[in-house]
Amino acid sequence: MPRMLHTGQVMIDLVMAVDRLPSSGGDVLAQSARFEAGGGFNVMAAAQRNGLAVVYLGRHGNGRFGELAREAMRAEGIQIALAASSSEDTGLCVALTEASAERSFISYIGAEGQLSQEDLAGVAVRADDLVYVSGYSLLHAGKAQALLDWLLALPRAIRVVFDPGPLVESPDATAMRHLLPRIDIWTSNRVEALTFTAAASLAEALPRLHEMLAPEVLLVVRDGPRGCWVSQHGQSAHVPGFEVRAVDSNGAGDAHAGVFAAALAQGLAPVEAARRANAAAALAVTRWGPATAPGTTQVDALVNGRGA
Repeated sequence: MPRMLHTGQVMIDLVMAVDRLPSSGGDVLAQSARFEAGGGFNVMAAAQRNGLAVVYLGRHGNGRFGELAREAMRAEGIQIALAASSSEDTGLCVALTEASAERSFISYIGAEGQLSQEDLAGVAVRADDLVYVSGYSLLHAGKAQALLDWLLALPRAIRVVFDPGPLVESPDATAMRHLLPRIDIWTSNRVEALTFTAAASLAEALPRLHEMLAPEVLLVVRDGPRGCWVSQHGQSAHVPGFEVRAVDSNGAGDAHAGVFAAALAQGLAPVEAARRANAAAALAVTRWGPATAPGTTQVDALVNGRGA
């Protein structure tokens, strides 16, 4: 039975809806505010809700935010592999969503920024597992090297899914140079793909990504409401999106990545998996909050033309 082993970071989001961001030194009132599990939780929840068992391989804290993170993961059925930190709490992200549906983040990293060789040594990886890696993980000094060493020692049959995140501006960084040949599935948005390859268009970016990555790599590049592009073995296909009224873009990319991984693990062809992922992302932007990925039934309904 396939699983997703998620090596990223679960944080707690303080989600606030505002008409606009304040200017420096200014002040605005929020229409709503609440605490939600976020970060890597969004991808894991999307995968779990769509039939893929998930194991969280990251750290979590020993305070109020750590408990919120664990409660959220348990409620989704996500297995927590490691014990809580004995010294610090889970980190916090202030997520501000404007009336335009654009969002801005301010993050403080806590226990989730630490991971050791000993933490990973006891992880039993199965041949059909998907190992999910976030570029954010490779920025944390207390985690990056242990994670990279573990990834590079995995059997080659284990598929590694990579979301570059902030590393799109560092294609020549040491960690990236080591990791690039080990990536089996690349998932990013349009801007990240263009930035990473210094390309002016996706028509340029996709072949450049193939040149930088392993020959068999599967590329999935999200293109907002237009859907996404899927590319492998030099063949690229555009998979159209679904028309919806967006209210909050927070977590849409995570919903896409988690549902794509779930569909792929269940044996769907990449283009069919991408269509399901597009549907999940479309539904996610119609809802407020970070972890708004729909479940299998809702994705089925939109894919089969029964409405958003």
